[in-house]
Amino acid sequence: MRGSLIFLFYAMPNKNLLYRKWNISLPLWTLICPIIGACFLAIAGENVGGWFAAILGISLISVVLSAVHLAEVVAHKVGEPYGTLILALAITVIEVSLIVSMMLTNKDAGSATLARDTVFAAIMLINTGIIGICLLWGGYLFKEQAYIKQGVSAALMTLTAISVLTLVLPNYTTTTPGPVYSSSQLVFVAIISLVLYGGFVSVQTVRHRDYFLPEDAPADENHHAAPPSGLTTFISLTVLVISLAVVVLLSKKLSPTIEGIVMDLGAPKSLVGVIIAAVILMPEGLAAIRAARKNRLQTSLNLALGSALASIGLTIPAVAVVAHFAGLQVTLGIDTKSTLLLLLSLFTISISFNAGRTNIQQGIVLLVILATYLFTTIVP
Repeated sequence: MRGSLIFLFYAMPNKNLLYRKWNISLPLWTLICPIIGACFLAIAGENVGGWFAAILGISLISVVLSAVHLAEVVAHKVGEPYGTLILALAITVIEVSLIVSMMLTNKDAGSATLARDTVFAAIMLINTGIIGICLLWGGYLFKEQAYIKQGVSAALMTLTAISVLTLVLPNYTTTTPGPVYSSSQLVFVAIISLVLYGGFVSVQTVRHRDYFLPEDAPADENHHAAPPSGLTTFISLTVLVISLAVVVLLSKKLSPTIEGIVMDLGAPKSLVGVIIAAVILMPEGLAAIRAARKNRLQTSLNLALGSALASIGLTIPAVAVVAHFAGLQVTLGIDTKSTLLLLLSLFTISISFNAGRTNIQQGIVLLVILATYLFTTIVP
C-alpha cells in the first residue's frame, strides 16, 4: 500500500525551479538546509558557544526536519511497511553514529553510560512521549482510533524482551560486578538483540506484512498523492545520506556545549542522553504525530515502535563492537528508579493496546509517566 505516510508539503503542487525544469517534487528548503549546515560545520572552530552555538542548534533542527522529509519521500516510493522501516533505520543511523563518535572522542567515565542513557531515554520518549501525544491528539480529534492488534502485540512483545535483556538484566549478572556485562555476555546480548530485531523485521516485511498495513482511513489528497518519480527519489536518498552525516557532525560539535549547560544547571549527566535522544527522535516523532492527526494510528505505531526496536536492536550491537575493539567499558544496567519507570511504561502501553481501539485517557496516562520520567531525571 503506497502513500500511507503523510509528509509535509509533498502532496502540495511544487512550483519552484526544480519542479518546473526537471519535475523534481522537493521543496527547496529540504536541499538548502543541509548545505547551510555543512557550511556552518566548515567555519566552526574546536569550541563553540554563545550565539554561534544557538545558530548551530537552529541549523541542526532544520537539517533534522529536512532529513525526515527526504526519508518520507523515499518511504512513500517503496510503500508500507517498508517506508516506516526506512525512516526508523535512518534515525537509528544518526543515533548509532553520534553515540559511537562521542564514545571514541571522550574516553572518560561518562562515555561508559552514554549508550545506556540515550537508549533508555529513546525508549521512554517513544513509549510515553510520541505514542502519548499520538493517542491524546487522535483521541481528541476522533474520540477513538483503530489499529491492528497482531502487529502492535508483536512489536510490544519484542520491545519488552529486548529492553529487559539489555537494560535490566546487567544489574543481576555476577560474572562482572555492577551493572556491567562481561565481554562474552556483551557479545551474547548483542547477538540476541540482532536476532530479536531481525525476527521482528522479517515478520513486519515478509511473513505477516498485513499486520502492519494501515486500515483504510478517510480519503484525503495526501493519502492519494502519486509516488515520487525515480529522479526525485534518487535525489532524496542522496541528500538524506548527506543530511544524516551533517546531523551527526553538528550534534557532536554541540555536545560539549550541551554538557556544559547541563553541568551549569546542576542536573545529572544522564540528562545529556535525554537531549540527544530528543533531537534524534524529532523526525520520527513529527512523522508519527502527523499520521495520528490524519487518523492513521497504525502508521504512527509502526514508526514509533519500530524506531524503539531499532534503537536497541541496532545501537547495542554497534556499541558492543566499538567497545570490544576500542577497549572501552560499557555500562548498560539502569538504576532501580529507571527500572520501575521502564517497566511501568511497558506495562501501561501493553494495557493501552489490548482493546483494539484507543482513547484520549490512554494518552493522558502515558504523558504523565513521561513528565514523571523527565522530572525525576532532572531532580533525582
